[in-house]
Amino acid sequence: MEKHAARLVTPQRGLFALAVVVAIAAVQFGAPIEFALFALTLAGVALFHDSTLPVALIGLIVVIAYEFVFTGFKTGPGIEGLARHLHHEWVGMANLLGLLMGFALLSKHFEESRIPDELPRFLPDDWKGGFVLLAIVFVLSAFLDNIAAALIGGAIAHVVFRGNVHIGYLAGIVAAANAGGAGSVVGDTTTTMMWIAGVSPLDVLHAYVAAFVALVVCGVPAAIQQHRFSPIRKNPPRGLELDWTRVFIVVFILVAAIGANVAANLAFPDVLDHFPLLGATVWAALLLTAPLRKPDWSLLPDSFKGAVFLISLVVIASLMPVDELSPASWHNAFGLGFISAVFDNIPLTALALKQGGYDWGMLAYTVGFGGSMIWFGSSAGVALSNMYPQARSVGGWITSGWHVAVAYIVGFFVLLFVMGWTPVPLHTNL
Repeated sequence: MEKHAARLVTPQRGLFALAVVVAIAAVQFGAPIEFALFALTLAGVALFHDSTLPVALIGLIVVIAYEFVFTGFKTGPGIEGLARHLHHEWVGMANLLGLLMGFALLSKHFEESRIPDELPRFLPDDWKGGFVLLAIVFVLSAFLDNIAAALIGGAIAHVVFRGNVHIGYLAGIVAAANAGGAGSVVGDTTTTMMWIAGVSPLDVLHAYVAAFVALVVCGVPAAIQQHRFSPIRKNPPRGLELDWTRVFIVVFILVAAIGANVAANLAFPDVLDHFPLLGATVWAALLLTAPLRKPDWSLLPDSFKGAVFLISLVVIASLMPVDELSPASWHNAFGLGFISAVFDNIPLTALALKQGGYDWGMLAYTVGFGGSMIWFGSSAGVALSNMYPQARSVGGWITSGWHVAVAYIVGFFVLLFVMGWTPVPLHTNL
């Protein structure tokens, strides 16, 4: 047992040592110290995956302290500068907090509706059943937020695989959720940001050329891994009765969230910049339906910790002294996918929108799917890790979920070959 644990920890220690070397070298060549501190924080998360929240909070405190004492913040020096920065970021942080915690309760409603117990009747009995489940997550994410799609997929997997879910398959669920949201302006926060900024929904749709390919390239080996680890349960329990009240609650919450998002984008786009509408809508729907079925409030402490962890990384990323990206090109769009695995894709997307000149469908795929390569690279991965704590091993995620990186590369170059690089200027929404 101890030898096995040592084998698991050693690669992560190597990763941390490499991060230290890279951070020192980057500073020597003129990179801002904030980037080195961020790199060390991410390496600490990779090494101490059982204590990710303290590591992220320590990293946040260190970065804030450094900028407070030495450089000042983007919005000014001292307490006033920090307050202005946090005021600018609070809507995104509140939305993340509301969505991660709210969708944790929603996924429990879905699990207790007994729909996941019924699914073995319709899913194939072999590895193809696991792949079909990933395809379901993919389709759901085109209409829902990718966090909800990943959690629903995780809830189904917990039932049909009897709680024994391979970490490679967990990576596949997150990848399917992020791929499904890549071509839809209501499927991912980054594509919604593009829509608000004036990108037509049709200009991100071709992201699905890459996303479909990535789903197959990633989904097949992930499903085979899962089948070998724990085959799908072949038959549902006898005498199964669905809880239609919980089914109604799940549908009501999702429709409310989608409706509020679409209505705000069409009629009041400025609201999304000044109020956490999505998170507030989910919680309003949860509280409104609570008299029908009581949510499992015991899930909130763990989901809160996961949300604070992700918010800490998002805030650190927002504090990085990045004022512009390299000139827009397919090469840089490709590189942004790898950066999104460790650097929050929301500020990256904001910078790209400010700069302009991108192929928005290609960018939607790279910053959306790219975050799947590490578990904390997307909010869907953080949310799923609250349900499956074993997913918090960076080493395990990368080695078992190797197919995600392969899928990203293959999907990107298929998109480039089929569609080429087609930048589109921003325009006003209809």
